[in-house]
Amino acid sequence: MTKSPDAFRTISEVSDELDLPQHVLRFWETRFAQIKPLKRGGGRRYYRPDDVDLLRGIRHLLYDDGYTIRGVQRLMKENGNKYVIAFGRGEYPEGAVPAESAQARGQAEETVYEEQMPNIGSTQSAVTVEELTQRLPDDGKSKGLLGRLRNKNGQSSANGADGIEINDEDRRHLQATLYELLECKRLLDQVR
Repeated sequence: MTKSPDAFRTISEVSDELDLPQHVLRFWETRFAQIKPLKRGGGRRYYRPDDVDLLRGIRHLLYDDGYTIRGVQRLMKENGNKYVIAFGRGEYPEGAVPAESAQARGQAEETVYEEQMPNIGSTQSAVTVEELTQRLPDDGKSKGLLGRLRNKNGQSSANGADGIEINDEDRRHLQATLYELLECKRLLDQVR
């Protein structure tokens, strides 16, 4: 028996259709507030057709285009659900780039970027263990990447450990990058 396209789907039907485990769908419900299946007696979930399309779009962006959960959340916040739903239907919204051309563009940008990078390994001397331990705080506690940039009064220092000026915007970029790396680590840990 096949259902009409407008019929609600159970979690097992959506799981089979999208080739995803049910626990992933339940996890995505916690990460994406826009996914709101109807819950009936016994906790049974019924997904609306728009929910299925949204899940399909999220799956495409995460698995095919390589976005992180945070990246998809940002896309949904900036462009709305219909933008992500369009990916699920195979339609690329205006301004969006299909996965193949995005990968090709990324490789081209990477090549250009590598050519512009200076070789800093040959200009700096090797750091000894003594120099590294002298840079650590006296209290023996590691304060993390951003914590070491604060002086004893708790104020942000104007210069980093290497004399590089660090402002609030740079600090926010570093923190965002750190969160993205943690998200990547979480994804890699799931695969293992």
